[in-house]
Amino acid sequence: MERLRHDDPPRLGPYLTLARLDADSTDGGAAPERRYLARTADGERTVLLCAPLPDAAAPAAWAMEAELASRLSVPRFLRPASQGSEAGLPWYAVPYTPVLPLPAALAAHGGPLPEDLVRRLGAALAAGLAAAHARGQAHAGVSPAAVLIGAAGPLLGCFGAARCAAPGGPPGLDPGCLAPELRSGGRPEPLGDVFALGAVLAYAASGHTVPEQSELPPGLRRLLASCLARDPADRPSAPQVLHALSTTGPAQTPAPAAAPGATVLDEQAPPQLPGRVVAALAAQSAELLASELPAAPPARPAPQKVH
Repeated sequence: MERLRHDDPPRLGPYLTLARLDADSTDGGAAPERRYLARTADGERTVLLCAPLPDAAAPAAWAMEAELASRLSVPRFLRPASQGSEAGLPWYAVPYTPVLPLPAALAAHGGPLPEDLVRRLGAALAAGLAAAHARGQAHAGVSPAAVLIGAAGPLLGCFGAARCAAPGGPPGLDPGCLAPELRSGGRPEPLGDVFALGAVLAYAASGHTVPEQSELPPGLRRLLASCLARDPADRPSAPQVLHALSTTGPAQTPAPAAAPGATVLDEQAPPQLPGRVVAALAAQSAELLASELPAAPPARPAPQKVH
């Protein structure tokens, strides 16, 4: 949790904002949308509340992407439960569970995550992407900040950020996650998601979206190099990434191929998170529970008819 800043909205729809989810931008930490922990004025509902960045090129396009995400039922994709607009600023909300953006998880852990955990998180995300790609839908927003780590495994937010981009590139989306074809003005496609997933896993394993090969665990180097190939034709598909992460790795025995749309977490316990990450999740939950609601801003008067 981070303190609200002077330019943060005190309220969006029925929700009073309590804190920011994201810290100030660091390597891999920029998020392409504003994310808040918020609560209804009666204290009954706590949510993760998302809104476009102040300099977003097209808030209406952002709202359309949120509407599309709310109609998708894809494993591991963050799914808006409600949405609306406040003074022209669109927003969407999902029920709150303790989560840390991947950069915050690395900060809590004190550095890159263990290889086995990187594989399990990557396999879960690859399964979600495979399910979306099977429907002809690219996520177009995969980045370290888009990955939310919780006790039940990862969730992938920031849906459609690249589709909402201005000509200069999506604000807040880590440039290391943009496939070359997107940087040159191409449309988001499934193999662009695979490139971004490779950058995310490189970040989780090294702390950088564009690391040196020597910074990566030897067991991940070949797979990540193929995901990050400049030519989309040289990249694996999301199901192939899922299979590679699920069947090989340190101290692992080959596992049966996953069913389409399934994740390696469906048949197994959620990934065991490092103790410091678990402690950070618990601290977030405790701090949020102890947060006092700010005074609700006065309601806007109803427009008067002019006779």
